[in-house]
Amino acid sequence: FRGTLSKRGVRLITGLGKYFRQVDKNRNGYLSQAAFKEALNVFHLEMPEGDFESLWLILDDSKSDKVDYGEFTRAIFGEMNEYRKAFVRKAYMKLDFNKTGSVPMVDVRKCYCAK
Repeated sequence: FRGTLSKRGVRLITGLGKYFRQVDKNRNGYLSQAAFKEALNVFHLEMPEGDFESLWLILDDSKSDKVDYGEFTRAIFGEMNEYRKAFVRKAYMKLDFNKTGSVPMVDVRKCYCAK
């Protein structure tokens, strides 16, 4: 699946990820079963109830009745390749001025403008 992901498929998956972040009111990175099912319906990814239950059992492997949508997205896209990982590390090193291992939002604002 990953090797043959079309442009439409990429738009679908990135749109789904954006939608997940919008409906995650707590900003905790998790979705309930109902919210996950609704997201799939919004993106016309309806499936028979039995198939959804099977998918849910796979995704909710901790049996916590919630799904980490970041892990769901990584399962679809796979891990970053080495080039992207190196790029992210380089960008992070520039943001971490004090070399503390964490970057406060104020430091991000100094370097990044979303406009």
